[in-house]
Amino acid sequence: MSSPFPTGPLRIAAAQAPVVAGDISANAATAAALIREAASAGARLVLFAEKFLSGYEPELIKSDPARYAVGPGDPRLAPIADACRETGTAAVVGAGVHDDGDLLVSALVFGPDGSLVTRYDKQYLFKSERDYYRPGTGDRTIELDGWRLGLGICYDSGFPEHARAAALDGCHAYLVGALFSVGHGHHESRTWFPARALDNTLYTLLANHVGTTGSWHTCGGSAVWSPDGRLLAEAGPDERELVLADLDPDVLRATRESETLLADLHTRLPATPRTHHSLA
Repeated sequence: MSSPFPTGPLRIAAAQAPVVAGDISANAATAAALIREAASAGARLVLFAEKFLSGYEPELIKSDPARYAVGPGDPRLAPIADACRETGTAAVVGAGVHDDGDLLVSALVFGPDGSLVTRYDKQYLFKSERDYYRPGTGDRTIELDGWRLGLGICYDSGFPEHARAAALDGCHAYLVGALFSVGHGHHESRTWFPARALDNTLYTLLANHVGTTGSWHTCGGSAVWSPDGRLLAEAGPDERELVLADLDPDVLRATRESETLLADLHTRLPATPRTHHSLA
């Protein structure tokens, strides 16, 4: 469904930094420092990589979820909450989560007041994750300063339907924390994100890991794409870095006026029955 355009720009940051395997307290401190740094540059929201708080360590997390994943009311999240509250900045932070006996790959959403507002659980699990985690069952849209932001985690972004669901919910941007590796993973990210942007005429944002985490050599390159699929800003392959971009309502409006994909899609909903013919 269409949604009113925001009335002003939104400055947002995608963060990338090395993480310490399994050390949630240390990684939370890194996240808090990056939130403060982004806030000093005017960012209203900071996006972090998939499982930033533990590193991409499924076997380690499964071995002791209470230690290597986060749970409800986890005191180790306090530095992040403090940084958000003291700067008036929101954050979306990747974490392994243990909840009622289940392990999930999640994005924790902190509001500008430091409260833990909601959690999005990854729905499309990569094949190597299915022995460890339960898939999520619902989408999440958050709103900040009039901007509707759809959440995804890594492999979610490879499925056009996932970002399309966000666009149909009126989202103006699609935010994804991920782990993409050198080689094919880098190729995937540079194919999927501009495609999701143009297909849905929304901004897309990627926060990726840098360095090695688990068994993966990651490729960095956290980035922001405009609603027409063009790359707006991009981090390097292996440095600690913040990528800052201003989401502009005038650009969003102009793109949707010239690229009428969403409007034209509505003329075909619901889909007409598909006919089949044999040529044999």
